[in-house]
Amino acid sequence: MTINVNKPYLPDIKKYQKYLEIIWKNHHLTNFGPLSRMLEEKLCEYLGISNLLFVSNGTIALQIAYKLAGLKKNDEVITTPFSFVATTGTLLWEGFNPIFCDIDSKNFCIDTNKILPLLTPKTKAILPVHVFGNACEVEILQTIAKNHNLKIIYDGAHAFGVNYKNKSIFEYGDLATLSLHATKIFHTVEGGLIIAKDPAMIDEARKIINFGLSDSFPQTLGINAKNSEFHAAMGLCLLEDLDFILQERQRIWEYYYEHLKNDFVFQNLHQYSTNNYHYFPILFQKESTLLESLSKLGDENIFPRRYFYPSLNTLNFNPSKSSCTISEDISKRILCLPMYVGLSQKIQDKIIEILKKSI
Repeated sequence: MTINVNKPYLPDIKKYQKYLEIIWKNHHLTNFGPLSRMLEEKLCEYLGISNLLFVSNGTIALQIAYKLAGLKKNDEVITTPFSFVATTGTLLWEGFNPIFCDIDSKNFCIDTNKILPLLTPKTKAILPVHVFGNACEVEILQTIAKNHNLKIIYDGAHAFGVNYKNKSIFEYGDLATLSLHATKIFHTVEGGLIIAKDPAMIDEARKIINFGLSDSFPQTLGINAKNSEFHAAMGLCLLEDLDFILQERQRIWEYYYEHLKNDFVFQNLHQYSTNNYHYFPILFQKESTLLESLSKLGDENIFPRRYFYPSLNTLNFNPSKSSCTISEDISKRILCLPMYVGLSQKIQDKIIEILKKSI
């Protein structure tokens, strides 16, 4: 049996079939169908927000968010080097210049103390990431943005369901995006969300993802980023199971922590942020020890993942070769352990035993 870092959650197939029967009955397969609308309404209610849009994936959600924020080619966007490649890749794809701000060595999020020296007249936005679902310093970022007339777009790919000071983390920033990829806590197989404070932005985004059409006529430059009723059906099924999913992930997370807390360094979780138990990252003292552990785990068909490696400022297709020493160091020493519903305590014990023997 192979144990990967993630195993997508699948609901009872009978639940999914009930939604398929609705699709077969009305023949509405895509283009803002009733299940997609229902999913958007239920997600607003669950997350405690007012405005969101269901799109085809989290990457295109970022690209559309940039357009909604009014970014133009060659604008500078301050962002983190410690994230999945899509964070940087989307900026480069759209012709923006990512300016990398190093991360805090404790919480792994963008270091707000290092942003101001990076500001130039070309700086138009900040793109922070709630790393592993851990909230950024949202209030400090809000102050910086207000004082310097910048937009804030949060990459919240990992932050589904996270609250900050008893309200949704997505209440902060001008825009936020989520990934609903199969590897996420809540998924629609493939999918993404755009969240905005201003409902007019969501109205505009709804046109953009449908070729720019309004009343069947092109009103703005658009693209096809709609999602299907089949994907929405999966999301509706998972919403019904979310309490169970989160309970299981919490159990697995806490078991790891209890047995590894004296052996590894962990990400500092924000005191005002809730934990959604999305990932379980551990920090080794040396990269060589991490590689040794990876090898020994691989011998047992156990495959954790080096999230996030390498540090994005070092990518060969990134024209900016700025130094971010903390991100570069942590990215070499961090490992995310298998975390998914159904992971047995027996497998966890084997992982823990191998890790302890390697250090």
